[in-house]
Amino acid sequence: MKLAPKRWLRCLLFLALLLCAACEPVNTPGAKAHQQGKLYIVTTTGILRDAVANVVGDRAVVTALMGPGVDPHLYKAALGDLQTLREADIIIYNGLHLEGKMGEVLQKLARQKVVWAAAEGLPDSKLYKTPAFQNSYDPHIWFDVSLWSQLVEHLSQKLQQQDARHATYYQENTRRYRAKLDSLHQWTQAEIATIPAPQRILITAHDAFGYLGRAYHIQVQGLQGISTVSEFGLQDVSSLVNFIVRRKVKAVFVESSVSQKAIEAVLEGCRQKGHDIQLGGTLYSDALGEENGPAGTYVGMVRVNVGTIVKALR
Repeated sequence: MKLAPKRWLRCLLFLALLLCAACEPVNTPGAKAHQQGKLYIVTTTGILRDAVANVVGDRAVVTALMGPGVDPHLYKAALGDLQTLREADIIIYNGLHLEGKMGEVLQKLARQKVVWAAAEGLPDSKLYKTPAFQNSYDPHIWFDVSLWSQLVEHLSQKLQQQDARHATYYQENTRRYRAKLDSLHQWTQAEIATIPAPQRILITAHDAFGYLGRAYHIQVQGLQGISTVSEFGLQDVSSLVNFIVRRKVKAVFVESSVSQKAIEAVLEGCRQKGHDIQLGGTLYSDALGEENGPAGTYVGMVRVNVGTIVKALR
């Protein structure tokens, strides 16, 4: 039986990973971590890396495969990633199909390594479903800060079990970090509430902000579906333009990890109908900003996003 080309390629990548296991890494981040007696933890996204790093502190080295501006929905593992994954003591990914094209590789790795899907630590009752995506839950769980705080606690518990020697240290780090997240959640609630209710409508390129909408009482509309793999058509653009004109929406937003093409089509459609619409700014949806920038941490990303939204819609 012949394998489909995409499935064949995934199998080939996995075989390459197994072959790499025979190679001894030299002077790599993983090797350096092990020489220092530290765990080497690899996460898929920078958002997850930030959460784990706040728990483990200086007791582990944490690396993310995907950097700023990278779309996890479309990401494909490169040979360098396979080397990084091979060295990891623990691999943590989001789950809920966020890392769509890497899913099979991560599942196969779980047969020989410690691999966790972070979202599995949240009950289904806390997850968000949209009518357009009935077969799975929305993976963008980090946009509800209180829910993300629960996920941090779950990961902390898993790490304490895996590295019991440093459990107390992880507990204290987690307590301090969750206190920051609690304050961030309350600040976000208060800031979003300053937008007059009729103007509290968030329009973006893809439907990544459902958790934010549910948690902070702001209506969310995306041109594409939950995943950027989905395509948008003329009918999608026309429907969204009509909605914007009818509701007199003041601004729409682009995303740092998604092409602006979709939103530019919406802007042009609104202007053709005589509606004065503004580009509200860039939001960070599936990736953090540059490491040393204002959106280079999870807390920073949320603050930048909320500030951009409030400034444009209030």
